[in-house]
Amino acid sequence: MAGAATVLSDESWLSRLDRSLVTLERFLGLLSGLAVFSLMFLAAYSVAGRKFFGSPMPGYVDWIEVLLPLMAVMGIAYVQRDGGHIRMDILIGRLQGRALWAAELLSVLLIFGLILMLLWGSWAHFDRSFDMSRPMWSRDSTIDIGLPVWPSKLIVPVAFAVLCLRLLIQIWGYGRALVLGLETPVAVPLTMTVEEQARAEAAQLEGRD
Repeated sequence: MAGAATVLSDESWLSRLDRSLVTLERFLGLLSGLAVFSLMFLAAYSVAGRKFFGSPMPGYVDWIEVLLPLMAVMGIAYVQRDGGHIRMDILIGRLQGRALWAAELLSVLLIFGLILMLLWGSWAHFDRSFDMSRPMWSRDSTIDIGLPVWPSKLIVPVAFAVLCLRLLIQIWGYGRALVLGLETPVAVPLTMTVEEQARAEAAQLEGRD
């Protein structure tokens, strides 16, 4: 499963790339959060319209359809950066040093290969929907109010492309740690022990006083 992790920084090029990309990742995560808030607002508006005016919001299901990809995939690169995705730590948690970095590097390489295939497939899916010669540049639309679907389909390859950049940084980071035998490499999530998590949480609480 996923545990708490920390990402170290220094003045190396790898760390600078990491900090530059995390700015974009946080922005995409913000867009995802705004999409969730918008969906909550639309749900309240639709329920209120049905209860007080006898007419729910037109195209409510259509808006859910186009907003779901924005909520689902825009934050995956940021979560990968912080090591927050679900993972099995039973074996890797017992490793240290180069053995740990080799295992992490192998897992990230496998993820990178999978995401590249998903990126190719999702872009092809978007390309089948997008057509500049048609109204709203779309070959397909939602059923109720006819919203174009291609913007939602474009979100997925964009999110996967950002994730690929994050994975390349982590491949570089883990590979560098493996070759140089580093104990605390930068730009990769380092799993925190229970004691380290407790100290970090205590430091956060002290900062609020």
